[in-house]
Amino acid sequence: MRLLLFGFLMTLFSCGTASEEENTSLPRPKGYPLIAIPTHQYRSLEPGHPFSFEVSNIAEVKKDTVYFAEPHWLYIYYPRWDAFIQLTYKPVLQDPVRLQKMIRDSYLLASKHQMKATRIEEGYITTLSGRKAAVIELEGEVATSFQFIVTDSTKHFLRGAVYFNTATKNDSLAPVIRYLKQDAIHLIQTLRWK
Repeated sequence: MRLLLFGFLMTLFSCGTASEEENTSLPRPKGYPLIAIPTHQYRSLEPGHPFSFEVSNIAEVKKDTVYFAEPHWLYIYYPRWDAFIQLTYKPVLQDPVRLQKMIRDSYLLASKHQMKATRIEEGYITTLSGRKAAVIELEGEVATSFQFIVTDSTKHFLRGAVYFNTATKNDSLAPVIRYLKQDAIHLIQTLRWK
C-alpha cells in the first residue's frame, strides 16, 4: 500500500503545475546562425576594362556568362556566402537619349522589387573624386537590397546590384548585406573611368 501511495505521489509531483506546462508549450524564439564577417581588404581589379576599382580580397571576379551579356559585365562573387555584386557596363556614346534610357531602365529594374519591399530609399553619394552616384536601398524579403548607378554622363555608365543565391531571410543575412553594401560603396568610391 505504501509503495502504491509513494508511486501516486511521485507521479503527481512529476507532472508539474498547469502554469509550468503552459510555459514549456510556448514556441521558442528562432536562433540565427553565427555568420563570421571578415575585415575588409581590397585589391585592384585586373586590367582590360574601361574602368578600374578596388574589389574585396575574399571575392572572385567573374565574367557574366548570360547569353545577352555585353563585354564588360561582371560578377563580383563571394563564394563564402554564395552572393555577388552584379555589374553591367554600357558605353554612353555621348548620346543623352541613350543615357536617359539606361537610367530609366535601371530604376525600372529596381521598381520590380516594390511588391516585396517594405521600404525603398533612393539617394546619392558623392565619391572621393567629387562625382555623384545614385544608390537605391531596399528592405524586406527582396532579391537585391542595394543597387547603384554611376556615370560620367558622356562616355561611361555602370549599374550594380547586390544579390544572394539563397532562400535565407534577409534579417538573418543582415551582417552579410551590410558587408556587401560596404564593398559596393568602396567600389563606387574607388571607381575610375579609362
